[in-house]
Amino acid sequence: MDKIKPNFVLFDLDGTLIDSVPDLSFCVDEMMRQVGMPVRGEALVRNWLGNGVRRLVERALVGSDESMPAQELMDRAYPIFLDLYKHNNSLRSTIYDGVVEGLKWMLTQGYRIACVTNKPQIFAIPLLKDKGLYDYFEFVISGDSCAEKKPHPMPLLNAAKRMNFTPESGLMIGDSRSDIKAARSAGLHIFCMTYGYNHGEDIHDYEPDVTLDSFTELANYIETKIG
Repeated sequence: MDKIKPNFVLFDLDGTLIDSVPDLSFCVDEMMRQVGMPVRGEALVRNWLGNGVRRLVERALVGSDESMPAQELMDRAYPIFLDLYKHNNSLRSTIYDGVVEGLKWMLTQGYRIACVTNKPQIFAIPLLKDKGLYDYFEFVISGDSCAEKKPHPMPLLNAAKRMNFTPESGLMIGDSRSDIKAARSAGLHIFCMTYGYNHGEDIHDYEPDVTLDSFTELANYIETKIG
């Protein structure tokens, strides 16, 4: 692929900027203990991410990506998870290698960047702030900022509107089929990280425009904007 020169760039959060699985897995397993069910473990939690924390809890309660828990069980377990995660949002999570360097490069080139995540605002903003990433972004669109979440294109279209650019002039950088579907539907270019959470599937199978092993590779595919 030839280098592109987008007007704006949107970044996913979990699995793209930050590995949040250690904290999420801790909270899932403690929730399971409190409702008297078997713990799930980090490997399963890693495969269940990508559609927001509510869907993660649903998958954990049934141990599957396919079915749904009884509403009574969900009503009991979900508040437990939310309380746990409120106090364990960033204790074990880590920024992926190369992310800070990549974000700094984007800003030095004059690119406007924002974060678009399915994580609720009450968790997304503190996580970004605790890890020192919040101030890199012009704004953050969280999982409860719009009526729809990714893979629906609405959050990306909303971001483009806030940037005052056409969606077709933008780039999304994510890690999952959800990011790819949202970007394709909205008309943005889509780059994906190989290290993220894609339900245990190879991200190459979903044919993003570019796959990256590190943010330090961004300059190979994005044109210098200044000069």
